Amino acid sequence: MVRAAVLPAVGSPLEITGIELPEPGPGQVRVRLAAAGVCHSDLSLSNGTMQVPVPAVLGHEGAGTVVSVGEGVTQVAPGDGVVLNWAPSCGTCHHCTIGEVWLCSFALKGAGRIHALAEDGTELHPGLNVAAFAEETVVAANCVLPLPDGVPLTDAALLGCAVLTGYGAVHHSARVREGESVVVFGAGGVGLATIQSARIAGASTVVAVDVSPEKEELARRAGATEYVVASAITPKEIRKLTGGQGADVAVECVGRAETIRAAWESTRRGGRTTVVGIGGKDQQVTFNALELFHWGRTLSGCVYGNSDPARDLPVLAEHIRAGRLDLSALITGRIGLDGIPAAFEAMLAGKGGRALVVF
Repeated sequence: MVRAAVLPAVGSPLEITGIELPEPGPGQVRVRLAAAGVCHSDLSLSNGTMQVPVPAVLGHEGAGTVVSVGEGVTQVAPGDGVVLNWAPSCGTCHHCTIGEVWLCSFALKGAGRIHALAEDGTELHPGLNVAAFAEETVVAANCVLPLPDGVPLTDAALLGCAVLTGYGAVHHSARVREGESVVVFGAGGVGLATIQSARIAGASTVVAVDVSPEKEELARRAGATEYVVASAITPKEIRKLTGGQGADVAVECVGRAETIRAAWESTRRGGRTTVVGIGGKDQQVTFNALELFHWGRTLSGCVYGNSDPARDLPVLAEHIRAGRLDLSALITGRIGLDGIPAAFEAMLAGKGGRALVVF
């Protein structure tokens, strides 16, 4: 029996309770969690913006140590440090065969499986495949990645979502080039990782935009050269800070119609906007045909940073070892399982960066 944060129903408070995990079967791995990040996607699952079978154990950004492995597992062994990968790829579907592993259909197929049993025998589902809001979890072998040398196990949890997403948004989706200007909307965990990644890419100007004036210090520590408190005139302010033209690249990490539109308007003619934030179906963004022609801008979605974790994790580890990427700079609170509801409230209020559940 291990402790976990269980979502009993959409819109209901999380319950911290005991769950019974099965022993790992063929192709499965049991992991003792060291830490799990509290991501906005977990909040979106809990409030129904994103769908998840319930009751469920949430949490998808984590790192820990392998406890045991099932038959046929050879890539990790008991005692190994691992990062959880909530979006595993099968290697055989259409998207995998054309190199778009972040769109693999396998990642969606785990939602219906049974992960564990509650104390009263209720069957529980894994939120986003890995159920990281628990002291231990059992996952498919392709949901774990060996922890590279030189990366602290606890902080490595952030590599499982925030950092891969922010890094990928800059390097794979927007493809920021050295000397370009970048504006990042939202200075939460993913936004701060995006800012650091823009700096690593060699951006000349990095503008952070957020509703909270209190986040300026966090953003500048991550590498922002300018900070703007969001308002109706934000695009005009961005143009002033980028030579009157607008930014070369905008990355939206909020998932709201108004910030997506503002990000698009903040780029120069021919600029590129990448949308990372996950919004609801009610968030409608509109454009007229003439402005699409005139501005020649590009607007693109971005799933998991368009990243291949197996390829990108060693690259990120090298940035960490070289001091270019600072995981601790993203963390604004270290909490226990019972602190997750308060972390959700802080996200709703636009406060802080990443809260980290430390086991």
